[in-house]
Amino acid sequence: MQLSEAKEKYIQTWGTFATNWGINRTMAQVHALLLASGKALSTDEVMEQLKISRGNANMNLRALMDWGIVKKEFVKGERKEYFLAEKDVWYLFKQITKERRKREIEPVISFLEELKNIEDKDSEGAKEFIKLMDDFSSVTGKINNIMDLAIKSDDHWLVGKITNLLK
Repeated sequence: MQLSEAKEKYIQTWGTFATNWGINRTMAQVHALLLASGKALSTDEVMEQLKISRGNANMNLRALMDWGIVKKEFVKGERKEYFLAEKDVWYLFKQITKERRKREIEPVISFLEELKNIEDKDSEGAKEFIKLMDDFSSVTGKINNIMDLAIKSDDHWLVGKITNLLK
């Protein structure tokens, strides 16, 4: 397989995988393109290589910058904006975990707490419902704690923990 073919396959496959994780396919493809590129790319280059519109490219580049995994890079003598992906995979993992926790786990925790505030707490049905919400809160809280540990850890710590779990 040629390098260009491998990069194209990586970009397309990464976009497909991302949809399974609830992430916009084009956003994942833009990120994969920037990761696989040896240099910062302009919006025009992203548009051309992925065959997407300017609006789509701009929207996804901004989203990736919001996630903290892509940054603008100044190119001397150029007026265009250029974009570069963070290539430290451990940093990427932590940033994506942080962003997903903020967007997915924290709202669930708040929602579950809100659902437990019912007026008739003494009825049998209310007690069962509150217990169910407590159980969901417990699991969600544990997931949140695990994500927090991953975000605050270094790669050696997590590799050690995973290795111990696999033994």
